[in-house]
Amino acid sequence: MTDIDPDFSDLRALFINCTLKRSPEISHTEGLIRISSAIMERHGVGVEVVRAVDHDIATGVWPDMREHGWPSDDWPAIFEQVLAADILVLAGPIWLGDNSSVMKRVHERLYGGSHLLNDAGQYLYYGRVGGCLITGNEDGVKHCAQNVLYTLQHIGYTIPPQADAGWIGEAGPGPSYLDPGSGGPANDFTNRNATFMTWNLMHLARMLKHSGGVPAYGNIRAGWDAGCRYDFVNPEYR
Repeated sequence: MTDIDPDFSDLRALFINCTLKRSPEISHTEGLIRISSAIMERHGVGVEVVRAVDHDIATGVWPDMREHGWPSDDWPAIFEQVLAADILVLAGPIWLGDNSSVMKRVHERLYGGSHLLNDAGQYLYYGRVGGCLITGNEDGVKHCAQNVLYTLQHIGYTIPPQADAGWIGEAGPGPSYLDPGSGGPANDFTNRNATFMTWNLMHLARMLKHSGGVPAYGNIRAGWDAGCRYDFVNPEYR
């Protein structure tokens, strides 16, 4: 094995649980989150877990929907946690073969901040890494994961190798992840993938943090707007 520094205490991670169940109801997704968060905590990462449905998150695609007619909105406080985290993991269940409505709302609210810029002039989520955890019955893990990971990379997150893990039960009604007899917590495939995802998130987050993030060249919106084309050649002007 390659020797690595096991101390990741300069990193912070946020898990957003997009279950449909309010606390204190058991969330099977939370059971999967605990696999990843336990590894991170064991190596010094500061971990926070937010169950989105416990909060009054308004519908919309702006950072604060109270500025757009909504009487209340808890998203700005969660957004501060997002910005404080080097690692963001979106986790949720499968319903009707797709991500939950709560997951979709979180996507939309993250998108609402994607036009903002960091100190280097890049889009705000640059220099952070993202992953996802999916659980449910029947089918849909890969479909849900590709939707989450596409969303994260599109708004500026960097996605490491094998950045998703999931568990699904048999087709038809049956036990969910934490139910007795499901075999979920003992599933080697899920445990391996969740472990690999966790380490890859930590490795890449530390690499980005220690190198100052993604180099600020060729990806500066103000530069493009000012006419800098970063070696793009329009064939009509040959």
